[in-house]
Amino acid sequence: MSHGKQFTLYTHKAGPNGWKVVIVLEELGLAYESLYLDLHKGEQKDPEHTKYNPNGRIPTLIDHEHDDFVVWESNAIIAYLVDKYDTEHKISVVKFEEKIIQLQWLFFQASGQGPYFGQLAFFVFHSKEKHPSVIERYKNEIIRVFEVLESVLDKQEWLIGGKCTVADLSFLMWDCAALSIGVLINHEFDLEKNFPAVHKWHTAMLARYAVKKTLAVKESLSN
Repeated sequence: MSHGKQFTLYTHKAGPNGWKVVIVLEELGLAYESLYLDLHKGEQKDPEHTKYNPNGRIPTLIDHEHDDFVVWESNAIIAYLVDKYDTEHKISVVKFEEKIIQLQWLFFQASGQGPYFGQLAFFVFHSKEKHPSVIERYKNEIIRVFEVLESVLDKQEWLIGGKCTVADLSFLMWDCAALSIGVLINHEFDLEKNFPAVHKWHTAMLARYAVKKTLAVKESLSN
């Protein structure tokens, strides 16, 4: 592989998990090249990609300045980036206990938010057969995830450390996807009304320079 930047990111133009990683790369000012795989053509399953990521999913990150070290799974990539490169702790925490809580939220995002949001989108928009009980289950789980976040964020501005960290940023892109395509519950769903603390948190993240830049690039690729 020829490369002119430190990182190569195998990703997708629309997939939220790849853009989660881009936000962190941008926050840390790291130089990277994105290779956009066509998931409809199954390019994520091609040997050129699976030689790095046996799971055949995106994102996959290669760190060329460290012996082409490969990391896959979006939150594992995020943990790697902040542990190795966020030496000033711009978007990460310092104390051991806080690091565990930061990791706790990354696990919750990866096991709770992402799969439930993604599965609901699949069964609503892509499944040939409609399964009302399945759709209802995922809708209820999405509400539950928001309830968990609201219960914490109505007492504090950020999830950990009193500042915006990767614990917070890991949730952003799936929230954006859900809100933009109307996956959430029904057309009457109002994030600001139903979950005001989450809405405030979400809005604060959208105002960050790295987030604005990332979303602008994403939008340009969809045109």
